[in-house]
Amino acid sequence: MQMALGAVYAWSVFRTPLVKQFHWTISQVTLTFTICVFVLGIATFFGGLWLNKKGPRPVALTAGLLYGLGVFLASFSANNLTWLYVSYGIIGGTGLGFGYIVPIAVLVKWFPDRRGLITGVAVGGFGAGALVTAPIAQKLIQSVGVLHTFAYLGIAYFIVVVVTGLFMQNPPAGYAPAGWTPTATQVKQRAATDYTLGSALATWQWWALWLALFLNTSAGISVISQESPMFQEIAKVTAIVAAGMVGIASIGNGVGRVFWAWVSDGITRRWTFVLMYVCQAGLFWIMPYIAQANFLTVLTFIILMCYGGGFGTMPAFAADYFGAKNIGPIYGLMLTAWGFASAFGPLLIAHLRQSGTSFTFGLHVIAAIMLVSIIVPVVVRPPRAKAAA
Repeated sequence: MQMALGAVYAWSVFRTPLVKQFHWTISQVTLTFTICVFVLGIATFFGGLWLNKKGPRPVALTAGLLYGLGVFLASFSANNLTWLYVSYGIIGGTGLGFGYIVPIAVLVKWFPDRRGLITGVAVGGFGAGALVTAPIAQKLIQSVGVLHTFAYLGIAYFIVVVVTGLFMQNPPAGYAPAGWTPTATQVKQRAATDYTLGSALATWQWWALWLALFLNTSAGISVISQESPMFQEIAKVTAIVAAGMVGIASIGNGVGRVFWAWVSDGITRRWTFVLMYVCQAGLFWIMPYIAQANFLTVLTFIILMCYGGGFGTMPAFAADYFGAKNIGPIYGLMLTAWGFASAFGPLLIAHLRQSGTSFTFGLHVIAAIMLVSIIVPVVVRPPRAKAAA
């Protein structure tokens, strides 16, 4: 389900064909993806609220309907940019948001013993969606054209999300895996009761986790937004070589979602974020001095592992601190940090690049931000006040 939803990350495959066929600008076509991700962030919150009231299955089925319909309707966008924004961006983005929160909210309840690993697997699927979809979409575009490709993919997304959505259901009340009891560390790092959305927002810890996700996402997405020109400037490679480096490094996003989430089950979410921040502080600092293309690719791969690790670890982090019962709306609203970071990170690195003669200054500023960010996971602790009923 998450891989089908994560296919949205393959949007760049459609960019050039749409620009060439309809003579739109790159900015106009790219705005479609921006609208889609922005709507995704809002819809995730409302999907979480709905999920809490009606259960995961109706939300998942609606997600499949809207996502598939939005992409399918984009096939009628010939010379109509507004229709592309409405169909793919708004309708499809709403379906994406509804769908994204469902597996996360369901899985943390089924796997209280391995919250980190299981949510990492779920969002790892989202991160890997483009790896599967991009080559398929590319072949379809070459054979049937970009608009027909939207139609075929819309039908495929509808089928995959609806069928997998039928499997989404919450465990019985009070469920726990047979023979499992929380360890002393797990008890210490988890809230004693389930919080409602309102009572979670009344704690400083919710805002601390929001900030932690915002900072981590801002750092990673600043690199994602500038990867190709950054590689060309630092490693002195051609645009074609830089594109290959981008493709390899982007795999780190999916790998990191599972890896760091798995690590967090052993060393706690707090210390996982500390390690990711320390790692990024060092890598961003030395990045401008790595002129060898292979080493620069590996370094960026690790940075994007940390970027993905934030999405893999944070759902379990939120479930630990506020309980799994209402994780849908609690984490759904927390994902607004993703939207804000998606605007802040690229704007920051672009502004800093313009302020200096190279990427060095901007990368060093981000390294400093990561170093200061360590304070957040170091000081945060589970809320201990009694939650509202």
